[in-house]
Amino acid sequence: MPVHTLPIHDDGTFNFLPPTSSVPHETVPHEDTISSAASLDNEMSSDAPPVSDSSPVSTSAQPIPPIRSVRSRQPPSYLKHYHCPTLPHVANLVQSDSKLLVAFVVLALASSFASASDPSPLQDFCVAIDDYKNGVFVNGKFCQDPKLATPDNFFFSGFNIPRNTSNPVGSTVTPVSVDQIPGLNTLGLFLARTDYAPYGQNPPHNHPRASEIIFVQEGTLYVGFVTSNPDNKLFTKILNKGDVFVFPFGLIHFQFNIGKTNAVSFSALSSQNPGVTTIANAVFGSNPPINPDVLARAFQLDQNVVKSLQAKFWWDNN
Repeated sequence: MPVHTLPIHDDGTFNFLPPTSSVPHETVPHEDTISSAASLDNEMSSDAPPVSDSSPVSTSAQPIPPIRSVRSRQPPSYLKHYHCPTLPHVANLVQSDSKLLVAFVVLALASSFASASDPSPLQDFCVAIDDYKNGVFVNGKFCQDPKLATPDNFFFSGFNIPRNTSNPVGSTVTPVSVDQIPGLNTLGLFLARTDYAPYGQNPPHNHPRASEIIFVQEGTLYVGFVTSNPDNKLFTKILNKGDVFVFPFGLIHFQFNIGKTNAVSFSALSSQNPGVTTIANAVFGSNPPINPDVLARAFQLDQNVVKSLQAKFWWDNN
């Protein structure tokens, strides 16, 4: 009986993918196809009754069921570069991706709580004005119409003039904030000049909304800051002319002129409105006064000593 096979190319291969497929055709040897066809032919021959020599032989071909092409068990070559992960591998990938996602979410949440002292401006500048009827409220101040801004809105003069230091603390701070330069509004900057009499000081204080960097122009200063609870560690340094020191954000710090001559320093702070809290003034000079029992217990002092301290005039050098 004739054997029905697939069309075979001259090189002994045949196409097993439809010609219309978008995937490149893959050719494989046809031995499996031929053996399958031969096996089917043998089965059909064994089922047929034996033919005797005297029986007439039909010259017409018997119909043979169509034989489907047999695909190779090896993956086509165009799949060799594709990785098919096993189930455990997929589970590991999902687990590692989950850990990465959790870490990313934690970092995102942490960064959402970390912010600068002042919000970043959303415009070129915002000249502060007091007339709310003709301005837009932004970041603590009303903004002037930018078309009305002038160079004087970004200018201050007089930083070269020494200030009077004849006061109980022996120092005077000259600030240049948004109140002196309206154009500083939303820019996150503050500048200050401090004049010191011999042995004068800028008493222990802090800036609740800014860090500070100080530059000594004249004299010799003993400076320092104290870390937060529970360590309360003191960091100090003696600064001479041309030296620079940094006071971290919000920490209590001080400057003391240890020289026999006047001293001058300039400070830059990281906020247009850093604020200042002089510790002695806030504790013993509050308005109204703090209950003496509270301070006596807090400072482990006699009540009479506390009342004496509260009765003093606490000088503000700012």
